[in-house]
Amino acid sequence: MMVFEAKGIIPAMVTPLDQHGNVNKMALRQLTDYLIDGGVHGLFPVGSTGEWYGLTLAQKKDIMETVIEQANGRVPVYAGTGAITTKETVALTQMAASVGVEAVSVLTPVFISPSQEELYQHYKTVAESVSIPVLLYNNPGKTGITIEGALVERLSKIENILGIKDSSGNLTLTGEYIRRTDASFAVLCGTDTLILGTLCYGGKGSITATANIVPSIPVRIYQEFVRGNLEQARKAQFELAPLRLAFSLATFPVVMKEGLRLVGIDVGTTLKPVGEMTAENRAKLKKVLEDMGAV
Repeated sequence: MMVFEAKGIIPAMVTPLDQHGNVNKMALRQLTDYLIDGGVHGLFPVGSTGEWYGLTLAQKKDIMETVIEQANGRVPVYAGTGAITTKETVALTQMAASVGVEAVSVLTPVFISPSQEELYQHYKTVAESVSIPVLLYNNPGKTGITIEGALVERLSKIENILGIKDSSGNLTLTGEYIRRTDASFAVLCGTDTLILGTLCYGGKGSITATANIVPSIPVRIYQEFVRGNLEQARKAQFELAPLRLAFSLATFPVVMKEGLRLVGIDVGTTLKPVGEMTAENRAKLKKVLEDMGAV
């Protein structure tokens, strides 16, 4: 039986890159330590925030190995292994398992629009290809398809499919995932403005992008909730909200990288065609971080 439990605040890590698109491993190690020092409960490299779509297989492996080595068992390391085809997703997932990640998160295929039955077969094949825990990842805003509640219920019966990250921003759907699965299945929030809402519904935590910049605030939401201090948890959630809303100041995921630079960690550039923030919007982001006490 699996004893792994996906819970708490798990930053979806940015990938530090130089101007040529090479991974900056020194900055990646620095970021790893910064997040662990901020109290996070896990790390999640090579996800959407980590620009998985623009990284080679060798780079993904390098990133995973670097984060695992730097974390050194202090927190579990998850990794994103989503791809368009089942064949490539299996290969990525097996590679992640071979380097020692504790769990993988598998985004629904992008560009194509598989049916719910095709998604079932996709996830079943991926899960059966490894023995480590697999998390589903629902992000209809980016992929154009939704993992429906009925499908999550079916998939939750596969032994090593242990949870889902939901970035739909739809708390009704999140609630359906929780209602239709048992308590051992981890529903994790992927929309940083809804961390507390998800926890109140019965979710287990959040895979969060804002935690890159201010890990201590989402950690506080979780910890205060666990302690039963709902008012303090709500205060922390509202404190975090302006940063998540500031993501609209530039093309994803450049705001996270600029925010990290403002708090003192230079994680370099974002893969083209994504460009830099305007000076005006950079000033707005700085003001948000100043108001939070992060800068």
